[in-house]
Amino acid sequence: MLNIWGIEREALEFILGVSRSSHPREFAGVMRAKEGVITEVLLLPGTLSSNESAVLRLHMLPIDPSACGSVHSHPSPSPIPSGADLRLFAKFGRVHIIAAFPYDGRSWRAYDHRGNEITLKIIG
Repeated sequence: MLNIWGIEREALEFILGVSRSSHPREFAGVMRAKEGVITEVLLLPGTLSSNESAVLRLHMLPIDPSACGSVHSHPSPSPIPSGADLRLFAKFGRVHIIAAFPYDGRSWRAYDHRGNEITLKIIG
């Protein structure tokens, strides 16, 4: 299992930008990594989004060994995972990101599959 230690600045800017443009609805996607660095976000067909939640249709995920975890936004200023978030983290992926309002460089957090906060180095 590959250790995820970083995120490309372009991928992070995409996450924050799409979170802002989706506000107040939640945004959700699946992240891809290469050599331990998150490089892009996949948007899955059929993802449902509302002001309270986003539901990923993981069965729509292509067979992809580079898929490393989920990303979603919170329309509130809290990037703390909910119970539903923690259940998803435990079920799929190694690293997860929550981008919270106002979706800037200080309002996002990364977590491992157990919901423990981790640090990702921004690359580029």
